[in-house]
Amino acid sequence: MSRARADEEEYWHSSKFRAFTFDDEDDELSQLKESKRAVNSLRDIVDDDDDDLERVSWSGEPVGSISWSIKETASSSTSSLESRDSSLQKGSSSYAAFPKQVSSYSLSSLFKGERESGFLCVTQFCLSLSALSDTGVKNYAPELRRPKAEYKDYSNDWSPKDTVRRMQRGKVCSLERFRSLQDKLVLLDEAVAGHDGNVITAVLIFLKRTLRREILFRELEVRQVALCHLIHFLKETGEQKLLLDLLRLCFFSLSIQLSQYREHLNIQDVEKRREFLKGCIGLPFSSEDTSHIQDHYTLLERQIIIEANDQHLETAGQSEIFRKYPRKASILNMPLVTTLFYSCFYHYTEAEGTFSSPTNLKKTFKIPDKQYVLTALAARAKLRAWDDVDALFTTKNWLGYTKKKAPIGFHRVVEILQRNSAPVQVLQEYVRLVEDVETRLNLATKYKCHDVVIETYRDLKDRIQLTAYKCKVERGSAEEEKINSILNNMVRNTY
Repeated sequence: MSRARADEEEYWHSSKFRAFTFDDEDDELSQLKESKRAVNSLRDIVDDDDDDLERVSWSGEPVGSISWSIKETASSSTSSLESRDSSLQKGSSSYAAFPKQVSSYSLSSLFKGERESGFLCVTQFCLSLSALSDTGVKNYAPELRRPKAEYKDYSNDWSPKDTVRRMQRGKVCSLERFRSLQDKLVLLDEAVAGHDGNVITAVLIFLKRTLRREILFRELEVRQVALCHLIHFLKETGEQKLLLDLLRLCFFSLSIQLSQYREHLNIQDVEKRREFLKGCIGLPFSSEDTSHIQDHYTLLERQIIIEANDQHLETAGQSEIFRKYPRKASILNMPLVTTLFYSCFYHYTEAEGTFSSPTNLKKTFKIPDKQYVLTALAARAKLRAWDDVDALFTTKNWLGYTKKKAPIGFHRVVEILQRNSAPVQVLQEYVRLVEDVETRLNLATKYKCHDVVIETYRDLKDRIQLTAYKCKVERGSAEEEKINSILNNMVRNTY
């Protein structure tokens, strides 16, 4: 009795429905396996004769019997299909009512020991139910709901900036929503600002497809980065005709711009030239070229102010430097380096707030430190202002200690000082600062900085070189006595 109840509980607690999987539910092998397990479980329950109680349904069939279970299953399947068919008939008349299929196989053979025929019977019955469910209406698995964040990938409310950011992250973005020319140009500018070549190329492909050629070329004239990307893309894809048209238009436009900018050379009046350069800033040059034209205009404007002020000081004789070193030419239309040299020569000590101050020019035109140091050194060495030269290379650390540092290298400092006839004492000070020993010895020997040569050989403890160099200095000079003293000390230390 206990075995029968255990089997009965296993039967009623089991379920013929399975959880949703992505496997193919129409696999006949899996259906055969399920049918076989069902037949085995039914046979075990039917063979048990210990159940004395029997309940009868309204149709007269015993409740819980095999025939009752099969009829209930078939009726429920048929009713569900018919209700679904009635709802489908409202939209289309092509769906017909499903015929109620009845199995021609008897399940009584299962109770008589005919296992093979019973297995085939149940198998055919299950296959008929599956065929019934597949005729006309497909049973889809319940759709898994996507996270809300994924629905945003297909949103049409992204701004050009957000669209570019999502394209950089590899997200799916539709560019078709950008229909106006202004939106498309903003999208292109955002792509260029993002510095992502793939995104720029993708946007250019979209613009090439949705804009007329004349409009696209006109807008790319002032967007040199995007223009270069499109030229490279056309070269890669082999669109030669469009590439030639683009290059021809760009070359023609650039030639017109350069010829118009070159006209300033024919203007003699400084004020008119300044106004002309101001108008050239608005020409459709590249960003780099436009920056150069802006600097050209600013430099000429500064030169006009400095020239007017210095001409007044020189005429009035109020400045000592103009009396001692009269100007040989006007500063107007001179290059930036020449203007910086002029400023370091005549206005080196002026405050940064004035237009003629060297530091003001360095900051305004972003002159590199090396160029500024070279120019200032040449100007101050020409004036023999050695204190200014010394201050140019003296730096102070956070502890208050000072040391000399040259961004151009002290070997170049020595060469510039020697060209400007610097005294030996000044040369020796900077020759000592050369780090490379061989370069230091070569410079000291070349410019006759004897003390530096003697000290270097002393540090190297090279008696042979000291003895050989002793023959190159004057007899009875301070350098000869210094060499003798060093050699004597080397001999004492040896013993």
